[in-house]
This record gives sequence, structure tokens and C-alpha cells, in this order.
Amino acid sequence: MSIDAALKRREDALAPRLAEVLERAAGRVPGFASRLAEAGLTASEVCRAGGLAALPVLAKDDLVERQRQDPPHGGLLAPDALVARWFQSPGPLYEPQLEGADWRWGQALADLGVGASDVVLNCFGYHLSPAGAMLEQGARSVGAAVVAGGIGNQDLQARAMADLGVTAYTGLPSYLKALVEAYDAAGLEPERWRLERALVTAEPLPDSLRALLTQRVPHVRMAYGTGETGLLAWEPAGEDPGNGLVLADGVDVQVCEIGTGVPVTDGTEGEIVVTLLRSDYPLVRFGTGDLSGWMLGPDGSLRLRGVLGRVGAAVKVKGMFLHPRQVSAVMDGVPGVADYRFLIDRVDHKDELSCLVVPDGTVPGETLAGAVAEKVRAGLRFRTDVQVVEALGEADGVLLDRRDWS
Repeated sequence: MSIDAALKRREDALAPRLAEVLERAAGRVPGFASRLAEAGLTASEVCRAGGLAALPVLAKDDLVERQRQDPPHGGLLAPDALVARWFQSPGPLYEPQLEGADWRWGQALADLGVGASDVVLNCFGYHLSPAGAMLEQGARSVGAAVVAGGIGNQDLQARAMADLGVTAYTGLPSYLKALVEAYDAAGLEPERWRLERALVTAEPLPDSLRALLTQRVPHVRMAYGTGETGLLAWEPAGEDPGNGLVLADGVDVQVCEIGTGVPVTDGTEGEIVVTLLRSDYPLVRFGTGDLSGWMLGPDGSLRLRGVLGRVGAAVKVKGMFLHPRQVSAVMDGVPGVADYRFLIDRVDHKDELSCLVVPDGTVPGETLAGAVAEKVRAGLRFRTDVQVVEALGEADGVLLDRRDWS
């Protein structure tokens, strides 16, 4: 089967549900109705075979602007939608968790073999970020107990792994490495280590890091999703890595040409564009900003090739997006700062963010470094090493990514 034929099969399978969602959303969600009107389209036209591609891609920056103009949801929630939680991502972008919503992470955990007999240590953030709640919901959906670890307190988390018999992990791959090291450094008994399965996401998993992790955790699989859309794809269990990511059920995923939004029907690289199948929150043709391409798995199934990069200037650091616009909003006008640059590096499979600051001579260097560090922590939610320097050098831009993912 060709990629084009596999895409057609998936499109046909999703078509009835997609048509139902879009028709209902057009009549009950003002923001979606306005998107159709702006594009000169009707819901019926979008619901026809191939019609979805006529609706322009909704970029993340566009969604932020819509929310700013029509807070807090940009008109994209139905008036009777029941919001259980609100989350905030950099932008700021507000993400609703609706009553009854399924972020689908349980699909990947079930495929990995996680179930009712497991105890899952969830090491994604619970503060403002949706990731912690998303992965917890996924673990609970397969019947597993959850240790709400979050980020930090690695010594306590290592002790909990031994005391509670933790058998599965969700979080960053680099954080799992740090937990293995914390467990060993604490002198905890090797026989109490029961961790067998890990579903990791939000940053790359290079072969070198995977090899380190699988020395202690036999089954490590990469998944892909976003805070706005939930799980989109994952590495299937029972196969060697490198065969692509299988697509989650219950969500429409396209790979589209950058700039035009035209769906790609071969292996060409493009932007991942997602449509949620919910009429009360019709996030339709949402541009994730992530790059990928199609491939076929060994069984002939349609798969994503993984996350191959980003559209535009945003980068992911420690699992969170960082955009030059956000940096400028926080740093411009900081007293004592004449110029600045952020450096992103990768040391021992761990992201490191540092800030180089050129002083203007009005604030003592030590005071300036502390003030900038606090400003970055409060405004960007990153802890960073601030270095006061005389000049920045020749590189362009406020963000310089020097990471090597080999």
C-alpha cells in the first residue's frame, strides 16, 4: 500500500465523525463559525471529501491572538461547554480541559503494557502545564495507580520508587536518567527497583540516551503529543525503534506544506496539523508548529516519522517551548541590561539554559545577575545561569541553540 492510499483509508474512516463534529460546531461555536466565514466556506463544503484542506491552518500565534481579543478561549468554546480545568502555556495560551475529554494517552500506555497492576510515577509538571494532568488521566484510564511526582524532589521520588514498587514512568527521557542516578546515589537496594516500562515525550530520545535508559528500564517508548491536542502518535511496542509512530485513534492528523497548508500525500516533510473531534471545542486545522513526514510501518500502517524539527523560531527546552518573542517581552527594559542572549546547550543528555548579559554600567554585576535570573524564572518559568559579559560575539538573535542530539 502507498502512503497516499493509507491516508485515503484513514480519511474515509474518520469522515463520518468529522462531518458530524464540524456541522454541530458551526451552529454552536461562534469562533468556529467566524473562521468558516472568514474563509468563505460553509460547514458542508468543509465536510466534503478533501474539503477540510480548504480551511486555513490556525497557527498557535493566531490562537493566542484570538484569545487575547476574545478572552479567555477566543470564541472557540461552545456556550454550554463544561470546563473542568484551565491550563496555561507560554504565549500565554490558555488550554481548557473539558468534562469528559480524553487526551488519549491511555492508548500508548496500554500498548506499552501498562495496566491495573502497575504503579506509574508521573514526572510531568502539574503547575499551570497540562502535561501532568494529561499523563495522569492516561494512566488512570488503563487502571494504573499514579504517583504524582511532578518535577523536582528527585531524592524523594527515588525513595517513593522503592517504597511503592513503581513499575512504570511517564516524563522526559532526560529526567528518567536523572532519577536512575538519584536512586543509585541514595544507596537504595537494587532488588527494590521494579521499573520496567517508560513512556517518554516532550524532548528527543537519541539512540545514545535510549541505550543508557534500557540498561535499567527494559521497555522505553517515545510518544508525541501537544498541550493543546493531547496524544497524537507513539512508538509501538513489540517493534524495534525507528519504524515510525502509529497514529492515535479519535483525532485527525495531517502533514501539510509549510505556508500553504496543503496536505502532503507522500513522504515530504511538513507541519503537523491537527483537528480535534469535539464539537464543544472545535480546534480544527490547528498548526502544532512541529515538523514531520509520513512513512509506512512494517505492517503497512500509516505512521509519522517522528518530530523532525520546528516551524519558525520557537525551540523546546526541558520539554517547554521558548520563543524569541517571549524572551524579548521579559528581557526588554530590564534595568542595567544593555544587551543579552540565551544559550541552549545539552550536557550529559540534559538541557541547560544560560543567559549572557552585557551590563550598561548602572547596576553592579552581581546584583544584575540575580535580578535577571529572578526575572527569567518568573517570566519564562526557567531557571537559568546568568553570566555578565563584556560582549556577545558574532551570533545573531536572542536565542542560540547549540545542542547536539547525536
